Amino acid sequence: MAKELPKRAEVVIIGGGIIGCSIAYHLAKIGITDVVVLERKQLTCGTTWHAAGLVGQLRATRNMTELATYTTELFMGLEEETGQATGYKQNGSISVATHEGRLEELKRGASMASNFGLEVEVISNDEIKERWPLINLEGSVGGVFLPRDGQTNPIDTTNALAMGARKRGAKIFENTAVERIVVENGHARGVVTSAGDISCDKVVLAAGMWSRFIGEDIGVSIPLHAAEHFYIVTEPMADLPADLPVLRIPDECAYYKEDAGKLLLGAFEPGAKPWGMDGIPEDFSFDSLPDDFDHFEPILEAAINRVPALESAGIQLFFCGPESFTPDVRYLIGETPEVHDLFAACGLNSIGIQSSGGIGKVISEWIRDGHPPIDVADVDIRRIMPFQSNRNYLRERTTESLGLLYAMHWPYRQYETARGARRTPFHDRLTAAGACMGETAGWERPMWYAPDDVEKVYDYSFGRQNWFEHCDAECLAVRDKVGLFDQSSFPKFLVQGKDTCAVLNRICANDVDVPAGKIVYTQWLNERGGIEADLTVTRLSENEFMVVTAGGAQTRDLAWLKRHMPDGAHCFATDVTAGLPMLGLMGPNARALLSSITRSDLSNDTHPFGWSREIEIGYATVRASRVTYVGELGWELYVPGDFSQHVFDIIAEAGADHGLTFAGYHAMNACRMEKAYRHWGHDIADEDTPLQAGLGFAVAYDKAGGFVGRDALLKQKEAGTPDRRLVALCLEEDGETAPMMYHEEPIYRDGELVGSTTSGAWGHRLGKSLALGYLRHEGGVTADYVNSGSYEIEIGWQRHAAKVQLRPFYDPKSERIKV
Repeated sequence: MAKELPKRAEVVIIGGGIIGCSIAYHLAKIGITDVVVLERKQLTCGTTWHAAGLVGQLRATRNMTELATYTTELFMGLEEETGQATGYKQNGSISVATHEGRLEELKRGASMASNFGLEVEVISNDEIKERWPLINLEGSVGGVFLPRDGQTNPIDTTNALAMGARKRGAKIFENTAVERIVVENGHARGVVTSAGDISCDKVVLAAGMWSRFIGEDIGVSIPLHAAEHFYIVTEPMADLPADLPVLRIPDECAYYKEDAGKLLLGAFEPGAKPWGMDGIPEDFSFDSLPDDFDHFEPILEAAINRVPALESAGIQLFFCGPESFTPDVRYLIGETPEVHDLFAACGLNSIGIQSSGGIGKVISEWIRDGHPPIDVADVDIRRIMPFQSNRNYLRERTTESLGLLYAMHWPYRQYETARGARRTPFHDRLTAAGACMGETAGWERPMWYAPDDVEKVYDYSFGRQNWFEHCDAECLAVRDKVGLFDQSSFPKFLVQGKDTCAVLNRICANDVDVPAGKIVYTQWLNERGGIEADLTVTRLSENEFMVVTAGGAQTRDLAWLKRHMPDGAHCFATDVTAGLPMLGLMGPNARALLSSITRSDLSNDTHPFGWSREIEIGYATVRASRVTYVGELGWELYVPGDFSQHVFDIIAEAGADHGLTFAGYHAMNACRMEKAYRHWGHDIADEDTPLQAGLGFAVAYDKAGGFVGRDALLKQKEAGTPDRRLVALCLEEDGETAPMMYHEEPIYRDGELVGSTTSGAWGHRLGKSLALGYLRHEGGVTADYVNSGSYEIEIGWQRHAAKVQLRPFYDPKSERIKV
């Protein structure tokens, strides 16, 4: 390792585990060689050294799968490149289902895998036994085999990455603890270490379970918590095949891996044991945690039944060590919203080995180019809310997080721990009305409403869940009468100052230099024309605007807004979300109901669609914005927090005469799907342009001063019809035979794979299974191309006939919202 600590480097990486070494390797590989890696003790000594070394490829989205696949490709050639053995081999992996729900999950995953270009097979019990002869198939109903999954030695692989980085000029220092990150004018500009100070241009925080403490010291939220992770390794077992695939029995919380003639049995059990939030011992290095055989015993008992050879195999090692988990069991990467030039790469949730190559590639190119090379919104640290670093919250959530890796990944599954963090002023009234709450960004939100004789709990499945008929009633009430939505969780930013119009018009693709009271639907784009945010901007006065954006984008969008305000501009953004609750009143009776409680004229002539103004309700002054996310006549009502319950009670009382029904977010999602309204993070993100997403109508190309991303959009527009286009999809089947679509289902046109879905829901007003998705065609996805094909969508390894069109299936001319 390097001996003399330099005074300056281009990039400093904190942490010498596999993630830190991978980032150094990839930086050096793309020509950024002035890199320093600082490790407090020795390389791999925190978590990497005791990882199981599984290298799977299939993840929940295409881009995450591509990054995992890149890791496998990297590992295949790493030993030859560096001369350092890695122990990498591709024996494949088998996942076994013990009930039909799990089998459907695996089949849906197999369809996604084939869509992503992975080799995958849905296999029978006989085929499972053929590939894994030690297994007892009691209760098994089938499984999935991915032949190119692999396993590696974590220490050797990390050393290979470190060797590759050093050969290209990077420097690695062990026994050099970082005491503090230096922040100057909001930028990370160096580190203070036990061996001296280093100034730099960028800092990468890849310190695993230490990352939260380092970030906390400079006001950066890094919400992760260590949990105890258990596995055993047997004595050598005679006749154990060396080419056994990794075996996962998620319904028994267990995985099995051949390990040099021994069998490793690991667990992702429910009810995990958090560790280390009160501090990690200074000398912690290659350490294990105390045994807890009672905790592991249920896993072992099930394993002896599943693999009978374990009963006579001696246990060589019973291991317990810490691994970091995040509140949503997705890792944390990217530039932090609080500090410029500080990048996070931590919180790996026990998939750090298989993620290491992809993370190294993404972070290195992000540092070089100033933006991520692909859409990584799923794992971008800007999705995090600051409160999620709260120690009490993290400790409680971590008891659930570890087990979620092998728990059923049901659609709409809700977290069970650390709930109730953020409640709207209407919470008690809504729960009294039967609301079954879900959680988004900590907000308790009504997902559906249960009648008095129905329990307010989820009964999960991949088909129609127990709330289906109640959501149906809510949607039909919105169509035929009027529904009330609690939309208080939508982030709201007040943007003020004499330069505000110019600043926002530069950030927004649409023209926001409009009369006071006008609502503008727009996107915020990056320089490549990709969509960074999808929102509305309402002009309140000459120098005051209100931005309303998506529920999970609060941190991300506020950071984007502030970072695109020019230095010295008289423009200030304030997050007013918590102080300005919002109710959505939607449906053909919305005007009549609202007119009964206000003296304001709500006619089309006085208050047309797309306009906002203040009205009086009871003793309150409320901002009423005529806009909708469900495709019906309606208003969003922004109510000062101190008047919110007063206004709610007036609406609820008056609603009895107009057929008012409380409606939840499942109903909102169903309605927006029928209208093909896009959802940021699912249907649109930073790799998708407005032209590809069918949002060109919201772009003002010729406005004075231009806007961020204009040049890229003009270039794409001049090239003709995009070769990738968002479309609306509808299964041909009716009624109960039609399966539900959720995301990433493959789309076939005339038998050829041409795209995949991005989100789906049942359309209750239409009685159809619906989705949005992108089609790809080199000649351009024209209307003729869309309309001339015969389509199928693959769902759970079976294909279903579908209709595809560019316009929404419900009210395609938007006549209902303008009555």
